[in-house]
Parts: sequence; C-alpha cells; structure tokens
Amino acid sequence: MSSRTAPARAGGARPPAPGPAGPETLVVTKGGKHVGAHGPAAVAGSWGRLENRPPSPPGRVLGSGRQAGPPSAGLRPRGGCPARRDHLPPVFFHLVRTPCVTMSILYVSPHPDAFPSLRALIAARYGEAGEGPGWGGAHPRICLQPPPTSRTPFPPPRLPALEQGPGGLWVWGATAVAQLLWPAGLGGPGGSRAAVLVQQWVSYADTELIPAACGATLPALGLRSSAQDPQAALGALGRALSPLEEWLRLHTYLAGEAPTLADLAAVTALLLPFRYVLEPSARRVWGNVTRWFITCVQQPEFRAVLGEVVLHSGARPLSQQPGPEVPAPPKTATQLKKEAKKREKLEKFQQKQKTQQQQPPPAEKKPKPEKKGKRDPGVITYDLPTPAGEKKDVSGTMPDSYSPQYVEAAWYPWWEQQGFFKPEYGRSSVSAPNPRGIFMMCIPPPNVTGSLHLGHALTNAIQDSLTRWHRMRGETTLWNPGCDHAGIATQVVVEKKLWREQGLSRHQLGREAFLQEVWKWKEEKGDRIYHQLKKLGSSLDWNRACFTMDPKLSTAVTEAFVRLHEEGVIYRSTRLVNWSCSLNSAISDIEVDKKELTGRTLLSVPGYKEKVEFGVLVSFAYKVQGSDSDEEVVVATTRIETMLGDVAIAVHPKDPRYQHLKGKSVIHPFLSRSLPIVFDDFVDMEFGTGAVKITPAHDQNDYEVGQRHGLEAISIMDSRGALINVPPPFLGLPRFEARKAVLEALKERGLFRGVEDNPMVVPLCNRSKDVVEPLLRPQWYVRCGEMAQAASAAVTRGDLRILPEAHQRTWHAWMDNIRDWCISRQLWWGHRIPAYFVTVSDPAVPPGQDPDGRYWVSGRSEAEAREKAAKEFGVSPDKISLQQDEDVLDTWFSSGLFPFSIFGWPNQSEDLSVFYPGTLLETGHDILFFWVARMVMLGLKLTGKLPFREVYLHAIVRDAHGRKMSKSLGNVIDPLDVIHGVSLQGLHDQLLSSNLDPSEVEKAKEGQKADFPAGIPECGTDALRFGLCAYTSQGRDINLDVNRILGYRHFCNKLWNATKFALRGLGKGFVPSPTSEPGGHESLVDRWIRSRLTEAVRLSNQGFQAYDFPAVTTAQYSFWLYELCDVYLECLKPVLNGVDQVVAECARQTLYTCLDVGLRLLSPFMPFVTEELFQRLPRRTLQAPPSLCVTPYPEPSECSWKDPEAEAAMDLALSITRAVRSLRADYNLTRIRPDCFLEVADEATGALGSAVSGYVQTLASAGVVAVLALGAPVPQGCAVALASDRCSVHLQLQGLVDPARELGKLQAKRSEAQRQAQRLRERRAAAGYPSKVPLDVQEADRAKLQQTEAELRKVDEAIALFQKML
Repeated sequence: MSSRTAPARAGGARPPAPGPAGPETLVVTKGGKHVGAHGPAAVAGSWGRLENRPPSPPGRVLGSGRQAGPPSAGLRPRGGCPARRDHLPPVFFHLVRTPCVTMSILYVSPHPDAFPSLRALIAARYGEAGEGPGWGGAHPRICLQPPPTSRTPFPPPRLPALEQGPGGLWVWGATAVAQLLWPAGLGGPGGSRAAVLVQQWVSYADTELIPAACGATLPALGLRSSAQDPQAALGALGRALSPLEEWLRLHTYLAGEAPTLADLAAVTALLLPFRYVLEPSARRVWGNVTRWFITCVQQPEFRAVLGEVVLHSGARPLSQQPGPEVPAPPKTATQLKKEAKKREKLEKFQQKQKTQQQQPPPAEKKPKPEKKGKRDPGVITYDLPTPAGEKKDVSGTMPDSYSPQYVEAAWYPWWEQQGFFKPEYGRSSVSAPNPRGIFMMCIPPPNVTGSLHLGHALTNAIQDSLTRWHRMRGETTLWNPGCDHAGIATQVVVEKKLWREQGLSRHQLGREAFLQEVWKWKEEKGDRIYHQLKKLGSSLDWNRACFTMDPKLSTAVTEAFVRLHEEGVIYRSTRLVNWSCSLNSAISDIEVDKKELTGRTLLSVPGYKEKVEFGVLVSFAYKVQGSDSDEEVVVATTRIETMLGDVAIAVHPKDPRYQHLKGKSVIHPFLSRSLPIVFDDFVDMEFGTGAVKITPAHDQNDYEVGQRHGLEAISIMDSRGALINVPPPFLGLPRFEARKAVLEALKERGLFRGVEDNPMVVPLCNRSKDVVEPLLRPQWYVRCGEMAQAASAAVTRGDLRILPEAHQRTWHAWMDNIRDWCISRQLWWGHRIPAYFVTVSDPAVPPGQDPDGRYWVSGRSEAEAREKAAKEFGVSPDKISLQQDEDVLDTWFSSGLFPFSIFGWPNQSEDLSVFYPGTLLETGHDILFFWVARMVMLGLKLTGKLPFREVYLHAIVRDAHGRKMSKSLGNVIDPLDVIHGVSLQGLHDQLLSSNLDPSEVEKAKEGQKADFPAGIPECGTDALRFGLCAYTSQGRDINLDVNRILGYRHFCNKLWNATKFALRGLGKGFVPSPTSEPGGHESLVDRWIRSRLTEAVRLSNQGFQAYDFPAVTTAQYSFWLYELCDVYLECLKPVLNGVDQVVAECARQTLYTCLDVGLRLLSPFMPFVTEELFQRLPRRTLQAPPSLCVTPYPEPSECSWKDPEAEAAMDLALSITRAVRSLRADYNLTRIRPDCFLEVADEATGALGSAVSGYVQTLASAGVVAVLALGAPVPQGCAVALASDRCSVHLQLQGLVDPARELGKLQAKRSEAQRQAQRLRERRAAAGYPSKVPLDVQEADRAKLQQTEAELRKVDEAIALFQKML
C-alpha cells in the first residue's frame, strides 16, 4: 500500500445551506406509497426505525413501534456536506458510558451524498442479513440528527455515531461504526490473513482514497475554492486509484470472493468521483476499478441504501448551493511570474491567429502520400499441413504475439495418438509394480444430451490439472471418461424431435421403435460433449470411455439390482413420490427446482392455456358434525383442490380452543363422509387458526400424520393430473381447473372465508417446467439405513476424507436423516428394471396385488426369474406367467455403480484389480448426496470397499455479481465463447435459439449488454483453465469475471514474449548442461532467481497435495510475471550484451533452467502454450521425453537452491527500486535518469547496497547509484524516500523540479500531519483512555502517532531541502 497522502483535503469544506427544496426533501411519496428515494432518510424510512427528533433524555424508554411514511418535511439536516469533518483518523472511536436505553441508535447525516453515513447504513444492512451487529443485540434505530449534548459528555466529532442501549457505549467514525455493525465483514477472525488484508484496504480507503476523492470532487461541486489546479487534483485521484486498479486486475473484490468492509470503505469513498467527476473516458482508463465499483453497488445491500447509482455522464454537474468560499492563499512570486509568462504566450498566439485570418488563403497543396502503417496481423492461425495425430511443426519462427488459435492447433490429436493419456504409457502393463504409486479418478459422467457449460469447464480444469500433475510425477495414472444416458433429458429431446419431424408421439411409435430412435440420436449427437471436453485439453483415456447403457455397464446394473433385491435391500412399496404429470413419471429431488414466490403470482403450466395462480392462502370452513350452534372449524390451504381428498382435521393436543372437540368430526361439504378431528403435535398452534386439513395421499406431512392415526389415503389425481375418486362436477377435471371449480363451489355454499397473499415455494420439474405433485404410487425403493451408517462411519474413522472438511457435517446430517431411495422411473429410455410380476396358474395360489412384494421376483434373465417364482410358490415353472416391470431405473442408480462398473464388475479384470478402489473423486458440492453418497453406499455394499479414498468438492460458478447463472438473466456463459470469443450480437443470437419467453429474452439481452457490452474477447483454453483454478478457493462459490480470464490471456502473452526473448538470448548454438545444477560462477541475481524458483516449486507441489489451487496458481504467476519477467530478464539484458562470457554463459544456463522448470510447473494448468514453448527449447539429453505432458514434474529434491543471502540482497535492491520509482512518479521524472544516493545505517547495509547498485540502476532507470559513507552529508536538492529501516533513498532533483511548487505541496502535507498528530495526542491524553480503550486499539494509536511523527520529520526535512533550492 502506498503511504502517500494526496495534497487536496476536504477538511475545510463547509456544509451547503439547505434551501426550500434542498437536501431535506429526500423521500418521494405518492398516495402514501414510497416510490423513489436513496440516501440515509430513504433507508431509515424503509427500515421503519426512523427518528425525526432527538432521542429521549437519559432514563427515558424509547418507543419501538414502527413508523410509516417519509420523514417530516420540517427536518433540517445538520452538516449536509458529504465530507463534513470526516477526515479524522479512520479507527478513531471513543467509549463513553451513559445511562442505559432500550435500543441502540445510529446517528447519521441525512444528506444523500454523506458517504461516511452511507457506509454505516450499508454495514447495518449486511449485519441484518448476516450474523447481526457485533454486540449481539437488536439492530439499531436510525436517527437523522446528531445526538443531543445531554446524552454524551461531549459531542461526537463526526457522524456516523452509534449509541448502544444496554451498556450506554458510544462509538463514532465510519470505520469503527461499520465494523461494529457488520463484524462478519472483517473477512475472518482478528489477526487472520483475510482480516489483515481487509484492514489494510480499509486504512488505504480512509487515508488515501477519501482525501483524493474529496479533493477532486468538492471543487467541481462548488463547495470550496481549490488551492491547486483541478487537473492536479484529478492526478492525485489517479495516483490513489492506481494500486486499486492493479489489484482488481486479478481480483473480483478487494479481499475474498464476496464484499467485505474493505469494499464497503473503498466504494463509499469513491461515490463522489463516480457520481460527479469521473467521465466515461476516465472510467475506461480505470476499467477494473469501474467494473468492481458497479459490481459492488449492484449488491442488494448497497442498492437498498444507495438506490440506482447514476455515473457521471460527462456534463458538468449543477452546483449545489455553495457555502461561504474559503479564500485562496496568496500566490508566491514564482506563481505570479509563471502566470505573466502564460498571458504573454496567449497574447502572441491570438495575434498570430488574427494575422493569419487577414492573409489570403494559400494555393492548394498536393496531398502527401499516406505513410505506410504497420500491417494489422489479424488473427494468427497455424496453417502448416499437419495430418491429424502427427506432431506439430514448430521449426519456424515464433509469431510476434501469442494467439490461442495458433498455439492450440494440432497438439491434442498428437497427444492422443501417442497414447500419452493411457496408464500403459511407458510401462509393460498397468499391473506392473510402480514405486511412485497409482492415481485413478473417474469423470462425473456428463449427460449425453449435454453441452459444455462453466460447471463442466471448472470440473475438468481441476480434474485435468490434478491428473496431469500425477502423471508427470510418474504415477500410473488413469482418468476414465464416461457419459450418462440421462433418462428423462434424453427421452424428452427425442420425443420433441420425433414430434417435430414425424408428428408422432412415442406411444404411437411403440416402445421398441422409440428406443431405436433414441439409439440413432445417440450415435449422431451423443459424442458432442466428448469433442468439447477435448477442446478443453482434458487428458482422458478415450479408449476406456464408457456409456451407462453399454452392455458392460448394463450387466453391472442388472447384477446390482438382483443382489440387492435378493437381500431385501430393494423392495416394492406404495408411497408419496415427486410426480411430473407432463412426463407421467416420478422424478428425483435433484430434478425439482424450487421457485420462491413472495405472494400472489401467475405461472405458466404445461397443458394450460391460462396462467395459474399461486402464492395465495385460501381459508374455508368445515361445519362441526352434530353442532347445534352451527360451529365450524376454519382451515387454510395453498392447494384448495386437494380438499377433495381430505380425510381429517388436525389440531394440537394442548390447544385450548379445540379441547371440546375431542372425539368429534366435521362434515365434508361435497362428499358423503365425515372427517374426524385428530390431535397431533406436528400442528403449529400459532399459525392461522391452529387447525390443519389432512390429505395423506397428496402431502408428505399429512401422509405421516395419516400413518400415525390410521387414516385412509385417498388419491384424487391420476398420473396426468386429472381428478379421480371425486364426485361430479369435479370428476375428470384437470387439477388446476378443479382449483377454480372448488373455490366457486365453496363460495356458493357460504364456506369461503377469505384469501391472502402467502410466500411459498412451488416445486417445478426442471425438465418439463410442470408443477410437481406429491402422488401415491407403487415404486421400487432402496433401503438406505444400514448403508448410510456404514458410509457415515467411513468418514468418522478417516477411511474416507471429504474436502473441504466443512462438508463433512453435511455428509453426517444427510446420512443420519436419510430416507429410502425411490429408484423407479416411468420412462422407456434407461435400464429396464429386471423385476417381474408373477401370476400363478394354480387355484391354490390367490392372485397378487402390485404393492405386494411377494408377487415380484428379480432375475438376471427371465428364465432365472421363472425358476425363482416357481420355487417361491411351490409350483412347476410352466405354471408361472411373468410380466416384466415397464419402468426403468433412476439414472443415479447406474451412476452410483460407475466407479466399478466401468471396469467390468461383477467380472474380474486387470483394470478392476488395479484401479478399484480409485484414488480421488472430484465434483461439485451440489451433488454430494445425489451421487457421491450413493457411490459410497453401493460400493461398500456390493464390493466391500470404498470406491475412492478422497472426495474433493469444488464450488459453484456464479456470475461476476454473485448471482446464480440463469438464461433469463443473460449471464450464462458458454466456455467455448470464452475460448474463441463472441460478439454481443452472437450472444443475443444464442438467446433466440433458447426456450425463453420473449419477455425473458429482452431481459436477458439487457443483462448481456450490461455485462458484455463489447461481447466476450477471445481468451483461449489455457487462460480459461488457469483462471478457473485460480478462482477455486475451498468452500466459496466462484464469482466469475470474464475480465479476469482476459487478464490470464495477457499472462499467456507474457509467457510467449519472455520465452521469445530468452530464445534470442540463448542463441542458436546454445547447448544446455546435462543437469540443472549451478555451475559455480553464478551472479547474485542468478542465485536469487534460482532461490525464487525453488520456492515456486515447493509451493506448487504443496498446493497440489492440499488441493489449494489458488496457492499453486499464485506461486506460478508471481514467479513468471513479477520475478522472472519484471526482474531477472531486465537484469539479464546488460549481462548477455556484456564482455564477460563466463558470467554470460552462467546466466544462459540459469535462464534455460528457469524456462524448463517454469514451463513444467505451469503445464498441468496450461497444457497448450507450455507444450508449444517447451517444444522450441533445446533438450538436456537425447533421452528426454517427447512431450511436456509426460516430462517429470519439478520436485523440491530436484530444485534445492534456496539462498537466503541472495534473497536478502535482492529484497534490498527491489525495495530501493520501488522507492526510486515512487519518487520518479511523484515528481513526473519519466524521461530522465536522475542520480540516486543511498544513505545507510551501517556498513553491512552499505555493502549490500553497493553489491546491488547495478541492478537498481537497471531496474529503476536511474543514473548513478552511489552509497554514501556513514555520516556523510546528502547532496543538496534531493528528494528522500525510505527503502527500509536501514536504508534511505535520495533522488537528485536539483534542476529537475520546481522547488516552489513542491514546497506548497509539502506545507499542506505538514499541516494535515500536524492536525492528525495533535488529534492522536489528545485522544491518548483523554481521561480514562488507558482503562476504557482496548489494548490493541491503544497499540494501534501509539504506532499511528509514531508513524505520523516520523512522517512530520521527513516532511520538515524535505521542506528544508526545497527552501535551500529556491
């Protein structure tokens, strides 16, 4: 973080006087309804805790009732200036004990631009949505006035201020108040890495961004007279934004993957510039900052306070009513002299213009021929004829720049043809002993209907990186591909195709003919996902690819079902299931989308012309049977049509309202039956009337109540959703038409009691978009209790490791509360259930019923099933008739067998013995239960072994704003669009081919236009893979910003240019030494880069082992970009051009080692560009592997060149370089190489400074770099900066800068530092400070005072320097 302080300060700004329609008019109302507002008053009104008057005096209890409407028109904000006294130190707060009040109060300024108050209000919003405020009490009331002096011993120096009720604690200052209101925003426990990062950025916002933002904005608003030129103020703002821009180039937020207090502090600090001074052209310069700012202000918590933030359009804003102007300071003689020169130049220019206008126009000149500009290379492609499977020709000259299309061409077919991805590569057989071990992982089989999405891209980026790392380590490595038959999805796709092309339904075609159509479609379209996976560079062994409907896997499915059925683990039962009436099938929980409604909503339902009403609660009455007083019981329901299936009314056993109704019944108005009143603990007495209708056949809770009380379950819907077992006129009506009919019938009979909005969740089938119905149906179930206990115990014992470990709690919760698994589906496409219903031609055997499991047998063939049935019923096989179940098995059943069915189980094979159990399963945490748990349960049950030893669960990909990806939002990103690039129109065209409604298409287009105004640039596969892995922090969802992926494409270009430069430096005749060991004549920078390379190797291996992918990518990115390119290559240039050939040869060998090891480090993440560059390097030996993907991965034992002495010396060199660069930037010395003098504290530091002076000269573009003797005077006319506590840097400015101008800046800086130091001294001297203020705050105050006093000393020295230069 920079420690500079911008010279422009807003401390002297005065609040504008509010006029008749001034800032107090903050909330617009129409008919009592709030229609538009932002700022503190709007927020306070929306929370209903607004105080328009000073709070009660001490001891008086404040009211807690909600107050409707806007603040009173008579409210006059005190101190409307957005920066009124808001530049006190950021952590300042004072603790004052006052008499207890009942509720905490947050005092804020009502001005809509009072950014410190806005910061506190947004923090309060986050606190409400999260864990609450730091003191654990209720959320504070908002008051739009400063606290009265009677409530506190002395008035707070600024707003916001927070008065806590229970203990009378006072806190003020935006930083302290925000942290107290939103403690979770610190990012982690105090002292943690995340918390420290947040605190650093908060400090930067308070000390750098706020002064610079106010200095640039307030003069533009007419709120003060600026002592400096507006352009200089904007320049100061730019310098403050630079660290922010650089950081956000690779980060979505300042700390972590979600907003924190750091983002809150910085965003609110920049509200004024973005609203009033940063024009569109400036925002393009600060593109990363602008993207981050917009992302933050669109978060719900920000929007609730700020409303819609309108960015500056470029037109000068209307000045608010200005306060009294601050008189400008008198101008110095130098300034007056400069102004006179400017006036003289202007007069000469105007005279020249006047003379030219009086002269006749010159004769027309012949146009000059246009200069030939540089030819635009366009898109660089690889055009050399290379048959598929042959090696790419890299003998030609490297293109000028990196091109993904050029680099990614031809490599994958060659890798595949050479067999690099097969576990047999380089060994006689997979079962041959390998001391390095075995790594096996199977792919989560994607749906055969699927196309690549970002979830696949993330999964495969992580899995392929791990696979390539293990393969390069020499392990016998198998990553097994496969594809799922996707029962429902595939059947729906083919049914639509059949209807579109032939006008036939599957029932018209017949089962066998329809299945032939599905297989035909699979052969034509089913391998599309495989081609896309290859495009991602996935190093799968395609010869072992499996399809879940292949004969080998189908045999395993049949075997598993029969075994489990014979053991009684699979059984037949009639229970409630999720039923899709459109599909006419049961569906699993993962195929149900839950649509949340806030109230009355009309939804489109397949099969209905008009939209159907949801989100309402209908109340109606049942009359008590035998009541003389016409007594009734009122119940309420969101599905009024199901009252036709009611069989009882339930009330709580302790509800006094219904005790007299024990043993009584109510009368059903449409059916000839009475409904008993039952007493059950599940009823919530506080909800509604405390009486609940019971419909066991159509609600899970009601079903369980019915089981407890022996109630009949009456189904009133068939599989298509039409009503059955009901009287006319309801009989045969579709369910949602019956909803209207029942409601009208209740009204006619006088039983309707009302309707009200009701927030609810509507279950939707994610395939058909139909509303899911709970229906009673006979189905096949897997008994999960014992298997779940075994799976849970495996994790408890540590036999199965789940990462991140936070998911272990979820695992145990699911296993402990598991229900039996419904595995039958009413489809045609899938594994037909190998179970047969038995009919016995023997009068001694009564006919069976479907739910009776005794009349069902299973078999690997029909003959086997017949033998089982004959034995079961004691008859001869010829008296047995069998009817195979029409249903198919749930797709997750076959997927649960995948880890061992792909190797031929139940038959023994070499692959099964070697690769089962596997090593790792990597997948998304959203299918931990649906797939991972079932694989573990079935693996343990059927093979007696866990299917894998570790499970790594990655996060879910969201968009840059943290929203779930949705087609209707327009934020769904196709990875191939990121790889190849796509225009905005191309994104729009993709929407037109989707199944969105026209209104949703327009909404999605707006989302695309906002997120991708220029489309998505071409990033390439390597950048996408590296970016996704860099995002993958354990336990957090991924907010994917395409701009960060583009940043990694630039990183690829950096690799390209660095290697190109290195190859020129190595020369054509360069021969690398047989080993990478140093030669003994290495320079200091050679030793340093080897030491840094050692650290990168250590961190990479350590990160892969811990599945800490961001740690790996950060280590590799930092080495290549910040150490190799920014430092080593720059230091190498004079060496390679020098005369000392021994040193130059050592440098070349070191450079080669860096390229060789560095490319091998990157290869798992970036296989294409690293292979391209690696193939252009010479080899150490003739026996070197042919491809980078089978070259050994660098290990710490190979790269053991840690050199603390070299690192310490180069750390000093880089610190000096940064100090020199900072001074050059401060004084705008861009084209001059000023001399630099190092003032050191001891001889050892002086020796180090002398040793690295040449590197500093090169890296800092300095002139002479000299170390001053101890005690020697510093040459006059130097600017000073601190490189370390042992070394100061003095940059010669004599004759290069304007001393008078610099003197004015320093004097302003000294005044501010003196004020800050005085405030710190007064605070520390306050009564009770040692006892009341926490020790860590006291320590921070002490350190801050020391730092401020040190800064004052430096400023005084600089002032003395410039005074001498005048």
